[in-house]
Amino acid sequence: MGGAAAWNRIDEWSDIDLYLAVDDEKVDEAFLTTEKALKSLSPIKQKYDVPQTTWPDASQTFYKLERASEYLIIDLCILKLGSKEKFLEPEIHGNNVFYFNKGSRVKHPILDKAAFVSKLHQRLERLRARFDIFNVFVQKEINRGNYIEATDLYHGLTIALLTEALRIKHNPIHYDFKTRYVHYELPPETVKKLQSLCFVKNAKDLQEKYDQATNWFSKTMSEIGRKEIEKLVKSGSMR
Repeated sequence: MGGAAAWNRIDEWSDIDLYLAVDDEKVDEAFLTTEKALKSLSPIKQKYDVPQTTWPDASQTFYKLERASEYLIIDLCILKLGSKEKFLEPEIHGNNVFYFNKGSRVKHPILDKAAFVSKLHQRLERLRARFDIFNVFVQKEINRGNYIEATDLYHGLTIALLTEALRIKHNPIHYDFKTRYVHYELPPETVKKLQSLCFVKNAKDLQEKYDQATNWFSKTMSEIGRKEIEKLVKSGSMR
């Protein structure tokens, strides 16, 4: 199990992140067996298959059970044993809980920190370029009075890119986790400031917060140093 269980953050609103690693040709059989086991506990109220995941060797389905809390959704991901990506690096995915590991066939991989740092530096360059080119789209729609579009772009571009920059500065291991875990992994004062920028009251407020977020992004990017990032990643620590 991963998610909250891997980070020791289980509460009454947690769902269940369940991973199964099976022989490459047994994926369909594993889904059928799992569903049979779930039905022995409760009728399945709703099922949602993810048509295509980001990872070619991973298949994902969500289940909602009649006899369980509406929050206790089962997020089942079935991975092929032959896949290189199993989401098990402790530094990134926490201490996943193994309930059954036949013959110890699945092992925790060692994170290639040098490769990770290199990928992170490339991401920083793309992040800066993406912001420089596209962030102005928010201002363009504000100028046109298209506030629905402007607000959507503000969250999808300005806030999203700012959040990633802040994650790189404070906890680069989870740079691509978007807003997930920010309340636990960013400094409290940073979370408070970021949260205030997420709520927009009206057109005037949107303009003001867009300007603030834009300036904060630029400042944050100027404060991110290569040596500090390498130190944080290689030590596996979080601020």
